[in-house]
Amino acid sequence: MTTAAVPEPAGGDGDAELTVDELAARAGVTVRNLRAYAARGLLPPPRLVGRTGYYGREHIARLLLVREMLAEGYSLAMIERTLASAPQAASSATLALHRALLAPWLPPEPEVTTGAEIAARAGVAEDSEAVDQLVELGIVERLGEGRLRVLDPPLLTAGLQVVALGVPPSALIAAQAQVNEHVRQIAHTYVQMFLETGWQALIEDRAPAERLEAIRDTVAGLPPAAAQALLAAFRTEMATAVEAVVGEAVSRLEAE
Repeated sequence: MTTAAVPEPAGGDGDAELTVDELAARAGVTVRNLRAYAARGLLPPPRLVGRTGYYGREHIARLLLVREMLAEGYSLAMIERTLASAPQAASSATLALHRALLAPWLPPEPEVTTGAEIAARAGVAEDSEAVDQLVELGIVERLGEGRLRVLDPPLLTAGLQVVALGVPPSALIAAQAQVNEHVRQIAHTYVQMFLETGWQALIEDRAPAERLEAIRDTVAGLPPAAAQALLAAFRTEMATAVEAVVGEAVSRLEAE
């Protein structure tokens, strides 16, 4: 992945500050869009002198990243999540690395629905207690007026498919809470592995350009590799668990 170079302010002074009009012109966006991005928290506040705000390189870097991600089809909500934990004064290179590390792991765009719609999809009666449990698990959040934001739509869809097989929602939710804890530990294991190898090497090398590219390539390859390894291990363990349960059930039937 390549990132556009940060343009220098007029006169070649990299530390010069820009007004909102100058910043918009420099980054190739409209002032209206710039203000909309700032309202969503995509830009740190400007330095105020009286009523005039002045912007620097960190604002240009963020605007370039916003433009790049929008061009690649990311929504503003996804961009907001990507930038939420980035240092406010991060350079263009640092933001590119931050985006490369975080973006592959973000869930798809959230969906807005209602408890009644979720129940209808599952083919069960609406259950406010089940919705409370989903909120507690972090799968959905309440928006008011009965609306819900589904934070991970594929996970909810998978759960509804299990409910359609006859598993009570309460039992599935309880099981998912345990699964989430195990998955959290698995994620920590993978991240710790990365920290102790690639990330530590990056820090020790003081982040030269070639190391940044290598780290981005590594991160891009981690999601499919980690998912494949996890699925393979899960398939093996499921076969072992099912075999044990089926063997016990068959033995009881034979005894009867």
